[in-house]
Amino acid sequence: MDIGVVMVENDHDLEENEGDQLDYEVLAERKRKALSNNQIDGSVKKSKVVEDALFTSIDEIIGSKKGRRKSKQFKKRGRRQGSKTNLTPEVRMKLGEANVYYAKRQHEDAIHVLEEVITLAPNLSEAYHTLGLVYEEIGNKKKCMSFYWIAVKIAPKEHPFLWKRLFVLFLEQGYTGLATDCLEKAIKVDPEDMSLRYNLGAIYFELSNYKKAADLYYHIVERDTDNVEACLMAAKSYQKCNQVELSVRILEEYIKNHSSIDDFSVTSLLVCIHMEHNAHCKALEQIEHARLACGSQKQLPIHITVKAGICQVHMGNIEEALIHFSCLDTECAEDVAELVIEVADKLMSCKRYKLALNYYYMLEGNTKYGNGMIPLRIAKCYMYLTERSQAVVFFYKALRKMEDNIDIRVTLASLLLEEGNEDEAIKLLSPPTNLEPKNDTSSVQCMPWWDSGKVKKQLAEIYFAKGMVEEFVETILPSISETLRVEYLNLKFRPRNKLPKSTLIERVKMLEDHQVEFIFHGKRPLLAAPLDRLKAMRAKKSLQKIQALKEEKRAAALASGQGEHIDDDSDEESPQTLREPPLLNLLEDNDHYQLILDLCKALASLQRYREALTIIKDAWKLTSSTLSLEKKEELESLEAHIAYNTPDSTDAYAQACATVLKDPKSIAAWNSYYKIRMENKSHSRSRFLNLMMRKDPECVPPLIISGHQFTLISQHQEAARKYLEAYKLQPDSPLVNLCVGTALINLALGLRVRNKHQCLAQGFAFLHNILRLCGDSQEALYNVARAYQHVGLVTLAAWYYEKVLATHEEDYLIPKLPTENTGLSGVQTLGYCNLRREAAHNLHLIYMISGASDLARQVLRCHCTV
Repeated sequence: MDIGVVMVENDHDLEENEGDQLDYEVLAERKRKALSNNQIDGSVKKSKVVEDALFTSIDEIIGSKKGRRKSKQFKKRGRRQGSKTNLTPEVRMKLGEANVYYAKRQHEDAIHVLEEVITLAPNLSEAYHTLGLVYEEIGNKKKCMSFYWIAVKIAPKEHPFLWKRLFVLFLEQGYTGLATDCLEKAIKVDPEDMSLRYNLGAIYFELSNYKKAADLYYHIVERDTDNVEACLMAAKSYQKCNQVELSVRILEEYIKNHSSIDDFSVTSLLVCIHMEHNAHCKALEQIEHARLACGSQKQLPIHITVKAGICQVHMGNIEEALIHFSCLDTECAEDVAELVIEVADKLMSCKRYKLALNYYYMLEGNTKYGNGMIPLRIAKCYMYLTERSQAVVFFYKALRKMEDNIDIRVTLASLLLEEGNEDEAIKLLSPPTNLEPKNDTSSVQCMPWWDSGKVKKQLAEIYFAKGMVEEFVETILPSISETLRVEYLNLKFRPRNKLPKSTLIERVKMLEDHQVEFIFHGKRPLLAAPLDRLKAMRAKKSLQKIQALKEEKRAAALASGQGEHIDDDSDEESPQTLREPPLLNLLEDNDHYQLILDLCKALASLQRYREALTIIKDAWKLTSSTLSLEKKEELESLEAHIAYNTPDSTDAYAQACATVLKDPKSIAAWNSYYKIRMENKSHSRSRFLNLMMRKDPECVPPLIISGHQFTLISQHQEAARKYLEAYKLQPDSPLVNLCVGTALINLALGLRVRNKHQCLAQGFAFLHNILRLCGDSQEALYNVARAYQHVGLVTLAAWYYEKVLATHEEDYLIPKLPTENTGLSGVQTLGYCNLRREAAHNLHLIYMISGASDLARQVLRCHCTV
């Protein structure tokens, strides 16, 4: 806080000024106002101290050393202004003594005396200023800045030069906020000093506050139109603010006001701005204007001539461009290497590959660009020109310089494959044979090129195309497994809302501007943007909450007798970040999706079913809601096929259950389930059937399968109950009628049934109902005949068997289950649907029992002879 003393004139002083032409009322009003300000506000005003003692200022001491006379000094007109602060003779004497000590470089004595002066007169700015000078000469910059700051705050009008000095000191120490504040004060004191505005603009530009920087530079340009540096910085700042038109206008006005061009930096920047915004015609106009301004005695710089050629390339004037580029031929290639590369790159981007090659060849042997960049660009030009042999040669040259460049290796392998050189491509992508194990794991090293997902993917595709299944699997399986795992972890990753403590501390430090050792600690720093200041304030509040919570935990620990040790790093957790998988877009790219299918099929062919199922399950976790219907069906079919073939029936049964749950109405799914169910006769797996029957009581397949299970254990009554429930739902189904009929017949043949004849008649009624539904088909006739034979009614059975032999039945396609290989779909087996052999065999048994051996032999000869 600035400290001063308000002096109020007394009545005696007012009476002495009666000779003045001021009115009494005006004087009385001034007195009342001064008294009210002194009593109510108690405000402190900055005062200027007038030194009356000998050698009380450094300037007077220096002047006396130079022998300057007091009479030659500048004298103000009028009465000398009286002192607002009455210094005691002791203070005057000590201040003069301190100045003498400082002039004699007796710093310790000067510091001691000045501290006494500050004790006696704490509002005396000259004492702080002199103390700052002493500490600066000693080399203690921190105390120097502190005392300068106090002096300039107490009496800013007495020490206007201190703002500039403080700016330099703060900037040297890295305190940007305080340096900027000093610059702003210095500009107010000396608004005509344009260097101050330039320095302030440089600070704002460095802090990315381009709008303020641009305004400051533009003000300098308005005052000093010849300041080319300010003009350039103003244009760059407005360009950063996306105010391109204003940037162009500033540069054009400078060029317009300066007819003779000695510095081409303004023209160069203006041309670059036009070229960035595709205004190549305007850029050529500025270049032509600069050429005319130079006249015949002076030539344009080579970089501006090259820019003119680049503009001609964009406009399609290749011949004109080559004329401009001819200046590069007369210069040494090493001297203009950057310009040559710029021209070649621009020609290549405009698909002028042959012309680009000419300029790249100029730098082929340049040692500065011996890192393989030039051969790589030459190789790309040849590749775009479809000259593969030349492209391969230069890709190899580039690869010798950049062995770890994955893109070069992959592109070169693709060219070798196009040339039909598969073995060389495999050798190029395979890991080196002479790998040395590295035991030092402390140093963080990048992943070797042979572990890259791109390299492994291309190598696996080559193996797969050549039918090398084992090599294909060993190459691509680790990458796909790792990719699926990383993608799943990234899917579960949630960004932390709570920032780590280290980040909060860094933000608070930025808020305080690292001013922890000075009296101006807490001065608001100059942040890059208001958002940074807001983040810093939030971080400060968060740290206060963390500290309060820690104090509560410490108090609770003391209350419970556990001690007061609290781990300060307990809230500092290792930050979680998203990892990059080896194969990007694995489940979004069609090629990568096909790669997963090929891998699973290859694993199945190698009987590595468990790994194949793991890959499919991991893929399902990530793509269950994003895959198309066609891809879902393909993946489900592959999973079911692999699960059915695996030796462990657990996976097959789980897959069959999952297929049924997805589509409970699918007969094919239930057929697959029943087939897998029959292979494992564990009674515990009947839970799934009971679940499905409770879930959908109107679903017929689980009722039929449940009836089959009871039939297998000879519980025909329970089986008939399940079949009759299915019959209520589908009375016209031949299969349901067949199941009900056979169950009732088997039940009638038991020993515990009282009404056997009624039960038997009901069973045959259901079988004859099949004849009505199927129109006397061969299968229906055979089932009736077999039932009559089973109960001993051989006469009726023989009659129905003869009808079966007389009936012709066409063959149909063999049905395939979803779990079976569909590679032989559409193939027919001759006689698959014909039951005449079975009927003839059973009929010959009846004839043999009846004693008709001739008829039996005749039936076998006619229908069972191969």
